Amino acid sequence: MPKPWRAWRFDLIELGLIVAIVGLAAYLAPRPDPPDEADALEAAYGSARNSENEEEWIIRDFFQDRRDGVFVDVGAAHYKSASNTYYLEHELGWSGIAIEPLRHFAADWAQYRPRTRFRPFFVSDVSDDRVKMYTYGESFAASSSDRTWVEKFGDNPREVSTVTITLNDLLSREKIQTFDFLSMDIELAEPKALAGFDIERFRPSLVCIEAHPEVRQQILDYFARHDYVVVGKYLRVDEKNLYFAPRTSTP
Repeated sequence: MPKPWRAWRFDLIELGLIVAIVGLAAYLAPRPDPPDEADALEAAYGSARNSENEEEWIIRDFFQDRRDGVFVDVGAAHYKSASNTYYLEHELGWSGIAIEPLRHFAADWAQYRPRTRFRPFFVSDVSDDRVKMYTYGESFAASSSDRTWVEKFGDNPREVSTVTITLNDLLSREKIQTFDFLSMDIELAEPKALAGFDIERFRPSLVCIEAHPEVRQQILDYFARHDYVVVGKYLRVDEKNLYFAPRTSTP
């Protein structure tokens, strides 16, 4: 004898409850975290890197390991340690300009970075002036024109006098009309360096610039005025630097 409609109705209700419970359990079940961006870059490019943090991975990712580009490295310091451009030159055949006011780095650049021209200047908003720099430690890693900033790392920093140049003047002297990548790490002097740089004239495809909180807004304002935008996909990978590209070419 077939079931009465009322019995079928209760069967359907029970089935609906079971489906709802199973669905709710699946919804509430813990999900694996999405892959971390830094982990993805490491998986793509290997754990070894020359840059201080994830910069080298990001640069390689942006350019997709393109060969034979041109870079400008402002605040270049050591030819290899914490360098954003060592891999580009040694593995991908790039060439460029290294700008670093501390002259004791020059010999190693000449020996180990033959495709790069080392220029001992302090990049600023005027050329042919003199500025005092302060440096601390045997590696000279803590160096800045801001004495208070250097004193965070220790008392009595060494004082060095150096000559200034604008990026516009230096690039003109070097007969560079355009280039692909700008790296800038000069410990709070970035706004002045940018003030002497006509970015619309040289139009680098990517800029990696250190952005301490004290100067971060000035840096953002500069790039916004010149129609460059932050490359958003790298924001959670590198919290120390900002990466900018022309608005029309941002991936």
